[in-house]
Amino acid sequence: MKRRASVWIAALAASVAVLWCLERLLMPKYMGKVIEGNLTEEYYKETTGHDVLILGNCEAYENISPLVLWREFGITSYIRGNAQQLIAQSYYLLEDTLRTETPKAVILNISSMTQFEQDNESYNRMTLDGMRWSSAKWQAVLATKMEGEHMIEYIFPLLRFHSRWKELEREDFAYFFKKESVSHNGYYMRADIRPAGELPAMRRRSDYSFDPRAWEYLDKLRLLCEEKGITLILMKAPALYPYWYEEWDSQIVSYAKTHELAYLNCSRESEAIGIDFSQDTYDQGIHLNVYGAEKLARYLGTVLSSVPGVEDRRQDTELAAVWAKKEALYDEEKAKQEAEFARLGYLTQFYTDDDE
Repeated sequence: MKRRASVWIAALAASVAVLWCLERLLMPKYMGKVIEGNLTEEYYKETTGHDVLILGNCEAYENISPLVLWREFGITSYIRGNAQQLIAQSYYLLEDTLRTETPKAVILNISSMTQFEQDNESYNRMTLDGMRWSSAKWQAVLATKMEGEHMIEYIFPLLRFHSRWKELEREDFAYFFKKESVSHNGYYMRADIRPAGELPAMRRRSDYSFDPRAWEYLDKLRLLCEEKGITLILMKAPALYPYWYEEWDSQIVSYAKTHELAYLNCSRESEAIGIDFSQDTYDQGIHLNVYGAEKLARYLGTVLSSVPGVEDRRQDTELAAVWAKKEALYDEEKAKQEAEFARLGYLTQFYTDDDE
């Protein structure tokens, strides 16, 4: 009887191992052109805390350099953002963060107020698959999964990606066990330049109301920050397109005033920040490149330095040693990209129509 039980246990363990290997192989690695699918899980590699957490979509993770916040202000920060990250997902990523640390300030990029529901499953998978399992992930999936998506496929991703064997590439094998980091504390660096050019004409809308569910999650996020003693700052990142309508802006201004929150409309302040859309963007004014992201970080650094609890921690030898390694990797990648673009004539070589 014992021998038979041992055989069954061994068979079960072997089956679990095979299924795990298949799942690991078939899940997308996001190490090619679309690297954003790695952003959520990279947060869990952090070994030290952060005074500032930045939440939002591409206007968060492409537009702010946490390394400049550290280098010039001694502020520790991390960006938990993803492509087309919904405000409900930002809320649950905050909940997830609070399981292990409590930042002193949260910056929420509020452009996600304009879209509550996801329109492409790929964006959900890039944001949610990398989350560690907890009640926060469970609720995030329930709140944002699209019609046709099922919780069981998030619990067992193999059920969703089993047919990817036809699309396997070299990177699926190269990064089977371990993937290289693609971000710098959640920041996706781009050193190429594609100056702002002609943009689509601004179209008037019949309705400028935000979805009531977006307001609900903004309230939930605000109240959670209040409960934890966190200073919440609302921000609209500098961008020429998509347009941020005055009708949208006025609603956020009113909300911030009602709840005594700081609201930074950095699009309106782009000149004061020093943003030059002929040099500081890699995709014609939609997102900032590294030079613009560093300028925005300097602007935010002056604001954050006055937030209670956000301190200059450069004298902390343990933190300084950790961030020295981060700075070296940041400077190395920036120099590498600059050298490559100089060789190619310093035009944008990485830009594709698939970029958000």
